[in-house]
Amino acid sequence: MTLAQIIVVTSGKGGVGKTTTSAAVAMGLALQGKKTAVIDFDIGLRNLDIIMDCERRVVYDFVNVIQGEATLNQALIKDKRCENLFILAASQTKDKTALTEEGVEAVLAELAETFDYIVCDSPAGIELGAHMAMYFADIALVVTNPEVSSVRDSDRILGVLQSQSRRAKLGLDPIKEHLLITRYDPTRVGKGEMLSIEDVMDILGIPLIGVIPESESVLKASNSGQPVILDQKSDAGQAYADVIERFQGKDVAMRFTERKGFFQRVFG
Repeated sequence: MTLAQIIVVTSGKGGVGKTTTSAAVAMGLALQGKKTAVIDFDIGLRNLDIIMDCERRVVYDFVNVIQGEATLNQALIKDKRCENLFILAASQTKDKTALTEEGVEAVLAELAETFDYIVCDSPAGIELGAHMAMYFADIALVVTNPEVSSVRDSDRILGVLQSQSRRAKLGLDPIKEHLLITRYDPTRVGKGEMLSIEDVMDILGIPLIGVIPESESVLKASNSGQPVILDQKSDAGQAYADVIERFQGKDVAMRFTERKGFFQRVFG
């Protein structure tokens, strides 16, 4: 599995924006011409296909492929908006134990032959589905909200990434870790209701790749089956586009981290 880069989108807590991030990052990379697959590891729940607006097209899923009931080609769903993007949905009817290390490795190895990036949308926490999503990763996007419980749980995840991944077990170069702060609200930070970017970075000690502002557009995008990165009028969409640029090595200033003054609020 040397060709594709495997990215895990992970966090300790639920509800921090992992699936939103997985959809946005996968779409962003695909729009840059990178052949990208995004896999939903949240067996039993399955949300990625809703955010990607392909839930009605799911015939076969990740578990069907692992269990030999369908080929990978049958299960991959091509995105309607971008020819470089493919989705592999999770099973709603199976249990997380359906994910085996050998089965996941075989699927990733087959994808790695033809894809540039494989984005793994991890469930929250450190149970089996999350462990499987993290195990084979080359790169981790650790998603956290600027609040103490979320950051503390992300710190736990960093411990797992650094000790229980395939790279750690085999003594290979460590997983490349990136911090993504979501639902950031500079006004609430100013009032002391949220941790600052500096606070979060001090606690976690990994490089920051982006700050996604609190934005209604994220919910609107999810409800309409559209990755928020496609909404380039929104702050959140632009912030995710910046993340893709940084991910590819470009030096892009962090936006949406300051409180807006009166004139900015009135005149945008």
